[in-house]
Amino acid sequence: MIFRQLFDKTSSTYTYLLASRNGGEALLIDPVLEQTVRYLKLLEELDLKLVKVIDTHIHADHVSAMGKLRDATRCVTVMGEQSPADVVSLRVSDNEKLSIEGLSLTALHTPGHTSESYSFLMDDRVFTGDTLLIRGTGRTDFQNGDPYDQYHSLFERLLKLPDNTFVYPAHDYKGDTVSTIAEEKAFNPRLRVNSADEYAEIMNNLNLPNPKMMDVAVPENLKIGLHLEAQHRVPSVEVEDLLETWPDRHVQLIDIREDNERRRDGAIPGSIHLPYTGFASQCAASGTLRGLSTNSPLLIYCAVGERSTLAVEIADEQGIRNIAHIPGGFRAWTAAGGAVEKVD
Repeated sequence: MIFRQLFDKTSSTYTYLLASRNGGEALLIDPVLEQTVRYLKLLEELDLKLVKVIDTHIHADHVSAMGKLRDATRCVTVMGEQSPADVVSLRVSDNEKLSIEGLSLTALHTPGHTSESYSFLMDDRVFTGDTLLIRGTGRTDFQNGDPYDQYHSLFERLLKLPDNTFVYPAHDYKGDTVSTIAEEKAFNPRLRVNSADEYAEIMNNLNLPNPKMMDVAVPENLKIGLHLEAQHRVPSVEVEDLLETWPDRHVQLIDIREDNERRRDGAIPGSIHLPYTGFASQCAASGTLRGLSTNSPLLIYCAVGERSTLAVEIADEQGIRNIAHIPGGFRAWTAAGGAVEKVD
């Protein structure tokens, strides 16, 4: 496995690069905007294809590189389903699996630092965002933070992981790089409490100043996605227009969401499933998508329109012209009352 822990000195942020092999798919956790060129160079050096980027929560101390990395690599942006960010390609729920080639992570909703904070568990390690730090815990006094929520996230979720689980946080201000669950149980002063009330008493009296970048970082990180205006840069069919002739419209629907999303939320009836992660190969001369495009117009959709915008661009670059997408994606379809079928 390829594993890199990268550090941004200005915000004291750790970013994690994961891949199962050289030449394979890669994932980044909590990237920092100013380090974007560094990430792209490392991906090139290791011959890796960035397919997913995770933010563990809406950061207040730096602007995320998610948007820049999506634009540069057409990767999938990932956050928890509770995230207030306007457009996120893939929203995961508690205990949901998140996979790339050869690797799988489990999403753990661990609110407290913020209401949408997630940790990600992979085999022998857990990426804890700002929920559990090395010999500390993330503050709970802004962005819908709550010390009682954090107490439960810590004592009922993270600290119940095996003692030898490595702890990789999103920040460290002392130079520490990694810990374990056992170490934090033994030595973390914030965890030496006997009740949620005692923990809340500590967290409510930290009296810390706001992060210096907070007024800039939070608004930027809330609007990091491809908005509807940007989704119209490629050929599109509005949900309202589609529903006017549904189901008689002569068009083949292509669902490019992942299996978990389809099982969780359902699909538009009659859709063919071609996941975004393998979309480029489906556009090749022998690919399924190219064959389908010779028979009828293709209409692609994802969850919110971000992946489908990128997919239409990929198809166009490979010479497939008979293709468009649904701006707003499956969310817009269901909001307009479109039919949904269950997916097993």
